[in-house]
Amino acid sequence: MTDLTRSLLLHAAELLAERGSHGLRVVDVAARARVSRQTVYNEFGNKERLVQQVTLVKVGEFLDGVGERLAREPHPVEGLRAGLRFALDLAERDALARSVFSGANAEDMLPLLTTRGQPVLAQATEVFAEHVRRHWPALPAERVRLVAETTARLGMSHLLTPTTHDPVDDVVAVVAALLPATPAPATPAPAT
Repeated sequence: MTDLTRSLLLHAAELLAERGSHGLRVVDVAARARVSRQTVYNEFGNKERLVQQVTLVKVGEFLDGVGERLAREPHPVEGLRAGLRFALDLAERDALARSVFSGANAEDMLPLLTTRGQPVLAQATEVFAEHVRRHWPALPAERVRLVAETTARLGMSHLLTPTTHDPVDDVVAVVAALLPATPAPATPAPAT
């Protein structure tokens, strides 16, 4: 990713957090980045692709961080706990995520996580599935998918509808109940 692309995505994310995708104007992104409007169009083609790219970058930040926490913990269930904690904490700290998850100024972006959320759900499910396969290699594929998708769906649900208590232990308890009690020795995580 070029410095220009990174800069445009950063400014677009700030504006999306403030105004949502309906209120986002390419001319405002260009002004914040101190480039011409045509430069933004040259980089992304149109506003919808710009919004999609910002979304992909944000999803990537979440999932990269979750994956790092999954791999870092020696016990796989504690890895799930650390990954979920990271996602919830990042959602609180990140202005765009906070805006999207709360609907404040970004109601029009909620479908990217709900009714049109399949791409995000699929990516998150795969991150958790990789973790489960690494620690429980004998687990049937259907059970791996069930555990991974349940983890992703519960995590996303708590991001979208916060509770009055910390949900991480509850989500981990549900997911752990779907897993064999003793994981196999883990295969090393792939180098990134």
